[in-house]
Amino acid sequence: MSNPNRNLPYSRQWIDDDDIRAVLDVLKSDYITQGPKVGEFEAALARYCGAQYAVVFATGTAALHAAYYAAGLKPGEEIITSPITFAATSNAALYLRASPVFVDIEPDTGNIDPRLIEEKITSRTRLIAPVHFSGHPVDLDGVHEIARRHHLLVVEDACHALGAKYKGRKIGSLSDMTAFSFHPVKPITTAEGGAVLTNNEQFYTKLRLFSSHGITRNPNQLRKKNEGPWYSEMLCLGYNFRITDIQCALGISQLGKLDSFLAGRRKIVSLYQEAFLNDTRILIPREKNYASSSWHLLSSRLSKALKDRRRDIFEALHSHRIMAQVHYIPVYLHPYYQDLGFRPGLCPCAEEFYESEISLPVFYGMTGEETLYAIETLKDILSRYS
Repeated sequence: MSNPNRNLPYSRQWIDDDDIRAVLDVLKSDYITQGPKVGEFEAALARYCGAQYAVVFATGTAALHAAYYAAGLKPGEEIITSPITFAATSNAALYLRASPVFVDIEPDTGNIDPRLIEEKITSRTRLIAPVHFSGHPVDLDGVHEIARRHHLLVVEDACHALGAKYKGRKIGSLSDMTAFSFHPVKPITTAEGGAVLTNNEQFYTKLRLFSSHGITRNPNQLRKKNEGPWYSEMLCLGYNFRITDIQCALGISQLGKLDSFLAGRRKIVSLYQEAFLNDTRILIPREKNYASSSWHLLSSRLSKALKDRRRDIFEALHSHRIMAQVHYIPVYLHPYYQDLGFRPGLCPCAEEFYESEISLPVFYGMTGEETLYAIETLKDILSRYS
């Protein structure tokens, strides 16, 4: 097959005329930030996920930072999380001068292995932050059972997983808090953006304050009553983590198409799965029986015989406009974390996962012909190095 007429990234956004009109309408309105679209987007997110409350943020990282703050994470305390994630998951704990504790992963999903969590719990542990890697839900029953027994909170990093389901229920209302991201490669986009969903009113109140300098005009929260309608008070040291109405208008429009986006990704993944079903050179992921993935990533694994040739395979794919990626360097192997005292060998399964991982193109709008081109090209390249 001939080269496609465009690069095929590992993931990308889909923006159509409806999205553009929604943004233009806001640009022509009285409010381009701190206006009605923010609350409308929050309500739509909460409704879609079955949660009581949603607070939107400037980024997914800001959402995680706020969730850990709302959870009461304090200096010297610890969170338990996975090393196979973007660094923001654990960085957000460092922002609060807390410490991440990394637990090894399941080799098939790349998710934290609940069976290994308990041995890492200490008197300083405050919360568990499971990551739904690639959009495949973590075994939440296992995580929740441990959290209950040790009186810990659960804050899901679902930045890959909007629209995913665990045992038939949408991710977003199953734990104390759940953080999402709306970066362009995620299931929906607001360009940059994030959200935290919760069913806990106290967490919601803290999240709301933290997102906007810790300042409120809510009469029920003010210490000085009846000062006047202009009056506000700063109740905590928050940040300017606000998102704009422009972005939220895009998010509302995108959210209405999320189920179609997910169905399109699922169809592409099924073509890869069928094509490589009996191919021992590469493992295309599949869902566990409790999971419905959002397929943010098609995180595939090269065989032991081929993992040492990953760079050659990666570069060959790129030369054919198939822009594969690798997810992720285990967080504790980054130089900054090494300088904090973390060392290689901490999570052997995660390190092995990273050494063989390669993420293949999957995005809404990728055509059947483009998918078949990616499949056939990958087969040819694998044969070259087998």
